[in-house]
Amino acid sequence: MPSTPVTAASSSSNGTAQEILLELVDEDGKTIGTAEKLAAHQAPGQLHRAFSVFLFDESGRLLIQRRALGKYHSPGVWSNTCCGHPYPGESPFAAAARRTYEELGISPSLLAEAGTVRYNHPDPDSGLVEQEYNHLFVGMAQAALRPDPEEVGETSFVTADELAEQHARAPFSAWFLTVLDAARPAIRELTGPKAGW
Repeated sequence: MPSTPVTAASSSSNGTAQEILLELVDEDGKTIGTAEKLAAHQAPGQLHRAFSVFLFDESGRLLIQRRALGKYHSPGVWSNTCCGHPYPGESPFAAAARRTYEELGISPSLLAEAGTVRYNHPDPDSGLVEQEYNHLFVGMAQAALRPDPEEVGETSFVTADELAEQHARAPFSAWFLTVLDAARPAIRELTGPKAGW
């Protein structure tokens, strides 16, 4: 099997797990060091680089995913299309495209930068903290999904109204509304006014 950033970071020659490092950043998003992934999320949290992807179909519906139950952070809750962390030295754009393919089995079309947002969201269930400098991306999902069941429990394409209804009755990730609101100008530009975002 060829070595990719994923396989290189998650396994070694003897099959044992290796630590995954995240980029620590300052308030301006400049890299200042690295930290192990779980340590960066333990209270009070260390500010680190992250990304969030929002993909839409031709009708302007947003692809959301329910995180797999086996995930250590925010399992079983609904969230945006894809989110994660670049490896140290990896561009956020490359990381967003990579993780979208790894989690959902598709390569986004027309993937474009949609700004950044900084937030601090504690997760009351796990006690972990999302202290992130998040790079936002919007694009299109134009291929059949092939979700990885270890990452994704369920997927759905929703309109803006359907998302509001679902959010009222189902748990969503702590960061979801923050990243969605920050990406809305780019989302509206991509989907047009009739989509209602």
